[in-house]
Amino acid sequence: MSGWQRPASTTQRARLRIGVSGPFSGPSSPMGLSMRNGIRIAAAEINANGGVLGRYVELVERDDEASNELGALIVRDFVNRERVVAGLGIVNTGVALASQRHYQTARIPVITSVATGSLITRQFQPPAFPENYVFRVSANDTLQAEVIVEEAMDRRGLTRLAILHDATNYGVLGKDDLEQAIGRRGIAPVSVERFQLRQTDMRPLLERARTAGAQALLTYGIGPELAHIANERARMGWAVPIIGSWTLAMSNFIESAGPNAEGARMPQTFIQVARNPRQAAFLDAWKGLTGTSRIPVPPAAAQGYDSMLLLAAAIRQADSTEGPRIREALESLKAAVEGVIMTYRRPYSPDNHETLNAPRQIHLGEIRNGQVVFAREAIVEDNPPP
Repeated sequence: MSGWQRPASTTQRARLRIGVSGPFSGPSSPMGLSMRNGIRIAAAEINANGGVLGRYVELVERDDEASNELGALIVRDFVNRERVVAGLGIVNTGVALASQRHYQTARIPVITSVATGSLITRQFQPPAFPENYVFRVSANDTLQAEVIVEEAMDRRGLTRLAILHDATNYGVLGKDDLEQAIGRRGIAPVSVERFQLRQTDMRPLLERARTAGAQALLTYGIGPELAHIANERARMGWAVPIIGSWTLAMSNFIESAGPNAEGARMPQTFIQVARNPRQAAFLDAWKGLTGTSRIPVPPAAAQGYDSMLLLAAAIRQADSTEGPRIREALESLKAAVEGVIMTYRRPYSPDNHETLNAPRQIHLGEIRNGQVVFAREAIVEDNPPP
């Protein structure tokens, strides 16, 4: 086990143990490591200011390797052996759906920092579950799909769309959200293609999409496979735009696709530009922690940071480390929380466990010269009603 340790001067008794799980190795690790460092930065700031309720935050960190089975075992261990008071993290949708039930059963809140599957915060709802212990700060796939389809259809006027998605829960559920967003505009995709993790030959599915007359490729997958799509599209000489989920901003997509990534567009909760003092301080802290200004996946880092701040605010308000009281505080936060993505004002309620509830809150990013930049900025509006 690795962990962000308390200062040496604190005692065994003066700890606030928070479980942090995510993929810290393997293809999803750019997201997991970015998230973990964001959480570490927030925890260090909290500890530098005396901790929470007089206790220092200690992060109990585990690598779930993007495995549903391992992720579930880790969270079960967090709950039963590590005695964490809350959980943060989880990057992959399948891992979240498999593991967060252990938090729910133990009545321990978890704030999902990265995973975006729309079902995640709806897995435990009334009447079957009177109290829901799963919260989120990332943009769910229903919102992302609307941003993607709005860009392709409403702004560019494209009507013949191909969906390319991976075979994970993330890819399949994201595909469903894209189909529904397209369907709300009265049409259907001309091609829907599924690929496997670590699949490298994307030629057959791209040929089928081209034969179907696709004008754009809408993607739902993880960086390495998306790079194979972009590179094969270039080899085919097929100049159609790629518009996909936020993972198109992953460093392993941009690096592996190189010039073939240029112009790809994707929803983003945070783009690595300091637009206010909080963002500037966060970017400075990132450089201080990692020794580099480059963040592999900026939204994951920002979401990790904000999730730690929201959890700390709830524990302060609850004046308790009991799970039900922390959940109640999250659902009724009184003090504004100034995060990197936004300033959170009553972000949650008993009926809404999402901080982002409208497509207009989400930036549209574009890859230019190997960097993610603003293609279109979100309208600044904190926590509109769902």
